[in-house]
Amino acid sequence: MSKRRIGALISIEMETGLEEFVDTGIRLDALVTSELLINIFIPNTPLHDGAVIIQNYEVSSASSYLPLSESPAIPKKLGTRHRAAIGLSEVTDAITVVVSEETGDISIARSGNLITEMTKEEFEQYLTRELVPEEEAKEGPLQTFIENIRKGVSGE
Repeated sequence: MSKRRIGALISIEMETGLEEFVDTGIRLDALVTSELLINIFIPNTPLHDGAVIIQNYEVSSASSYLPLSESPAIPKKLGTRHRAAIGLSEVTDAITVVVSEETGDISIARSGNLITEMTKEEFEQYLTRELVPEEEAKEGPLQTFIENIRKGVSGE
């Protein structure tokens, strides 16, 4: 998506439940694949607006609404996707990935902070560090999960 400048908003549930946000979207309960993520966010398709929410390593919902941050510290150049990602990070411990449709830049919101302009490598390292226990870091189902998200987000 990054390569093709397809905007995306993907929230990964951590400890804080995201069920209230899942309920605002279309329930999918589908395996995370790069192809599914890409197809959800293709412009002018029924599910492309809103967020994908991932729970227990599955796409629980698409087209979900997230709370918008009202922080005056958010630069005006950032759009609604970024404001929603930061908003969710202010009320949960979720990791939210944003792909800008304007620039193709990849950002991550967590704990009220936004890491912007991440390279594909930085993005993958961040997800691996935050999601994969050290003993599973080299291979396994969590690494496959991260690889599918990376491929979907980067457009490979």
